Amino acid sequence: MAEEKKTTAKKAASTTTKKAAAPKEAAPKKEEAPKKAPAKKAAPAKEINRLLKKYREEVVPALVKEHGYSSVMQAPRLEKIVINIGCGDAAQNAKALEDCVNDLATITGQHPVTTRAKQSRANFKIREGQEIGCKVTLRGTRMYEFFDKLVSISLPRVRDFRGVNRNAFDGHGNYTLGVKEQLIFPEIDYDKVSKIRGMDICITTTALTDEEAYSLLEKLGMPFRK
Repeated sequence: MAEEKKTTAKKAASTTTKKAAAPKEAAPKKEEAPKKAPAKKAAPAKEINRLLKKYREEVVPALVKEHGYSSVMQAPRLEKIVINIGCGDAAQNAKALEDCVNDLATITGQHPVTTRAKQSRANFKIREGQEIGCKVTLRGTRMYEFFDKLVSISLPRVRDFRGVNRNAFDGHGNYTLGVKEQLIFPEIDYDKVSKIRGMDICITTTALTDEEAYSLLEKLGMPFRK
């Protein structure tokens, strides 16, 4: 009996040593969290055009007080500006239209579209569908930049300038201005001009009456004739 107990004790001891000697299973590795992408730098704030800033801070309160609007959203504002150049000699000279397009693109900073004749006129040697001019429609920031340049720099450069006509409204709050030569704009190089051309500038506003449009343009700096 004593020998049997010894043998069983030896077997138990050997099994325990084998278990102890057995290598431990490696613990499962934790999944690495995905690396966060570096935070993007905030884009620098865009500078607001000085005329647009003046409109929001000075012109709108003045219009609300003058006309008694119940909300600032009722105050009229500039909607768009259309600049149009006619080029009747484009029928005989194709380069003339190209010069008009280049001049208008230089002045406005936007590529113009060509306008075509709606009817044929034998007296002017014009056929229907023929390219006879170009135009640009400005909105947003470019519109305010052009208007600011027009009233601050270009119009004062007109020879014997005494102000623009205050009766050129159409009855719906829109104003039309005629310019006799493109040389009043500082971007035009006098030496590269092949021919002096005029242009029509149509200023469209959200005003319901001519009186509201007049007060809007006057406060924005339009030099009306007194």
